[in-house]
Amino acid sequence: MIRIITDAPEFFSDLGDVLRLFYGDVAISLTAGEDVFEHRFTEADSQWTDRWTHGGEQSVLSQPAFDGTPVEVKRLRKRQVKLALYNLLKRLTGLRPPWGSLTGIRPTRLLYEAMEAGMDLDAAMRHVEEAYDVSPDRAALLGEIARMQQGLREAPADRFDLYIGIPFCRTRCAYCSFSASEIGDGRRVEPYVNALIHEIALCRDMMREKGMALRAGYVGGGTPTAISCRDLERILTAAQAAFPTAVEWTVEAGRPDTIDGEKLRMLKAHGVGRISVNPQTFNDDTLKRIGRAHTGAQTLEAYELARRLGFDDINMDLIAALPGETVADFRHTLDVVQSLKPDSVTVHSLAIKRSSKLHEQLTVAGGHTQIGAEGAGEMIALARERLTGAGYRPYYLYRQKYMAGNLENVGYALPGKACLYNIGNMEETVSVLALGAGAITKWLFDRALRIERAPNVRNIDEYIARTDEMVQRKRAVIFQTGVNRP
Repeated sequence: MIRIITDAPEFFSDLGDVLRLFYGDVAISLTAGEDVFEHRFTEADSQWTDRWTHGGEQSVLSQPAFDGTPVEVKRLRKRQVKLALYNLLKRLTGLRPPWGSLTGIRPTRLLYEAMEAGMDLDAAMRHVEEAYDVSPDRAALLGEIARMQQGLREAPADRFDLYIGIPFCRTRCAYCSFSASEIGDGRRVEPYVNALIHEIALCRDMMREKGMALRAGYVGGGTPTAISCRDLERILTAAQAAFPTAVEWTVEAGRPDTIDGEKLRMLKAHGVGRISVNPQTFNDDTLKRIGRAHTGAQTLEAYELARRLGFDDINMDLIAALPGETVADFRHTLDVVQSLKPDSVTVHSLAIKRSSKLHEQLTVAGGHTQIGAEGAGEMIALARERLTGAGYRPYYLYRQKYMAGNLENVGYALPGKACLYNIGNMEETVSVLALGAGAITKWLFDRALRIERAPNVRNIDEYIARTDEMVQRKRAVIFQTGVNRP
């Protein structure tokens, strides 16, 4: 166990994230542990100084003290104390993580901050490299994403995006930590759909009162197509009648074993232009290992059926570093995907959350093996090379804790096929009204660039019983004093 001794304990969680960049999923404490990292902060002569020591090594970082708002001061203090620890760990281990000292979900934010401060794109990319030790290829990736997002990142102040969560799946994937349940005998589906339609109606009235209109709608899960065609159509009918102004509708068809002609024709009739048909991998042994109740052949059948029925904006999700997979296995999946030519491809680095079955299988029971950081990095690099070589361009990116190789998830799209909802949600440039169990509304206010959240309860039965309360949570956030920003 690692012990942190610090006079800035408010940053303990963030400092733990930096340590895990180098040591993996290690236990960290403020009070116990033989492997001690000690930190002292001083402010003198208008200078902030952070000093870290471990054994006989130390790292010292200073900068002029900043006199701003409490929020700004805390943000800059956090960055400095983390960077000082990062510099020590880099020297101790000889490692350089691909994203340098960054541990946050949205590294593109730092690029845009630099541009808002007056830098052009090239200068902002260099700044991210130099200030945070981000590798040149990752800084270049951020630059490519910024170019793809031009004209798509912002939205009018009177627009919002909508997320509708369907928390049911045929089976639960071993790596899943989402708010989703196996559908079982289906007894909770109808009460859930009724509650969701009720929430849609109440939120329709609230958005009319607010004077806002929908830009992009996204139906996710779980697996939306795990429920019946009738129930999914009821939800879409209610949502599109309540919010008729969307320029984009996405439905995660997701699991190919839940896709059939009836559902696809219904989605097409409702103007759903974008769907996901997600293989994750085209290796059947891996699909069994991770609890996916379908084969690669079923994915091909579902994809080809969607194409025949006229869907011209299909996304496919892939996951690098799945348990037991080699680089050759991942290359095979890329071969199949390239032969299909979907309109967009999202490449995930496997994140093994502690609440997932896979975490226990890998770290406790020892039932699976996973490729190391170098192999995971090779997979991600191969995907980028192959997809960009085929005309796809990265258009959004996010990171998660416990990701293989401390890497990233990247959405690639052909020209004109970038998903507006994904960009707005990941860049946090559009307010998101989120409905359903476990969905989290994020509302944006422009003074101090403030984001407020209103989470719905995760438990399905609790959500059904407390739908009115969930809407009141949203109202309390959305109708605060403040001006919405795009």
